[in-house]
Amino acid sequence: MILHINTTEKDKIEVVLKGDNGLMARKKVSARFTQAEKLLPLIDKILRENKFGLKDIKLIKVNNDGGSFTALRIGAVTANALGYALKIPAASESGIGDLKFGRKKFSIVEPMYDKEPNITVKNK
Repeated sequence: MILHINTTEKDKIEVVLKGDNGLMARKKVSARFTQAEKLLPLIDKILRENKFGLKDIKLIKVNNDGGSFTALRIGAVTANALGYALKIPAASESGIGDLKFGRKKFSIVEPMYDKEPNITVKNK
């Protein structure tokens, strides 16, 4: 099974499970400025509702370009950390930004920013 993570929208996150026969489950939730707090519980929820566990995931794919600076980092860091912990590959949806390490089956995804980070809120 493949776990797909999309945090490129600043106010939503989407988690998708795909198997050999295609789409198995999809959840999209509102997460304005709360992607970090909601992503892992959402992954846990979609797995439990579909009677899967972390051990069933064989690959993690993540959208790593086209979103806000912080949202991209949250998605990439989560995919990389889960991949590392589960000893499975993490890869980008686009194939750009994938980094592999030596002969080990370890890979991570680098966020691809399309502009300079703007991580502060302007004073009114």
